Amino acid sequence: MNKQWILSKFPVGEIKEGDLVLHDSEIPKLIDGQILIKNIYLSLDPANRGWMSGQKSYVDAMQLGDVMRGGTISIVEDTKSEKFEKGDIVNAMGGWQEYCVSDGKGIRKIPLNTGFKLDSFMSILGMTGMTAYFGLLDITKPKAGETLVVSAAAGAVGSIVCQIGKIKGCRVIGIAGSQDKCDWLVNDLGIDGSINYKTENLREKLKELCPSGVDIYFENVGGKNTEIILSRMNVNSRISLCGLISGYNSETIVPGPAWGNLLVKRINLRGFIVFDYIKRYMEAFQDLSTWMRDGKIKYKNHIIPGIENAENALKKLFNGENFGKLIIEVSKDPTL
Repeated sequence: MNKQWILSKFPVGEIKEGDLVLHDSEIPKLIDGQILIKNIYLSLDPANRGWMSGQKSYVDAMQLGDVMRGGTISIVEDTKSEKFEKGDIVNAMGGWQEYCVSDGKGIRKIPLNTGFKLDSFMSILGMTGMTAYFGLLDITKPKAGETLVVSAAAGAVGSIVCQIGKIKGCRVIGIAGSQDKCDWLVNDLGIDGSINYKTENLREKLKELCPSGVDIYFENVGGKNTEIILSRMNVNSRISLCGLISGYNSETIVPGPAWGNLLVKRINLRGFIVFDYIKRYMEAFQDLSTWMRDGKIKYKNHIIPGIENAENALKKLFNGENFGKLIIEVSKDPTL
């Protein structure tokens, strides 16, 4: 039997009990060309909330009754495909479930014997790292000496953006929601300053920490804080729009920034989706893995065991309880 989380209702506001339902189903028999994968790690992401809305975005809308969508690291349990062998470790969209039958489309084998832990391929060496890498380097093209501000800086993507910014010679200021996170950013990751937006005056701290203004802003959050940051941005500065998590659970339009600043200061704002860069994955992998081996970049994964805990764990993304990349351990990691 296969434990699966099924989308039962389209959420209104925050995810509530009954929006997702956990149930058991039989695993279908394979036909030619298919593989059966057993999920090991399940990625929990802000995008999960958008996928649950029933509205099409950069991917097709989910329908009621669908298995909740999610990226996984998985092992091939059985195969009737010439492309995969039993025991292959793969990246897949295996969903919120223990097992998944697939035709192999979109599934990528994970290289073994790299010296890196398997869960790193769900974060820094997976979509999370690609998001940080291309979102900063391709979108904003940072230069040494520039000031970079990162929101949700202690999160999965933000923490990697901060470190890449330092590698590229930027002055990096991170914004986070607890003192523990702020201390970690400065003391462990080595950024130049941090701001606890819950206890400190963001406007005043930005003036103090960014006396020459802000050249690059990596946006993960949105809302009122963005308006304050825009007021400190320099002429010809750049914004990489990665996410707007502050509004994902809102039933009304979240108050936005004074977009007039974009016009007056000729700020270059560009949104992006990490799937746009799939064909350039190895470019990011080579740099990120080299920086990891050289000790220039660290990552933090927040791993919670048990597929049955996925729904409650997802809420941590929206109340700030997660620290680093949020992952569900669905089954035992065979590489440990």
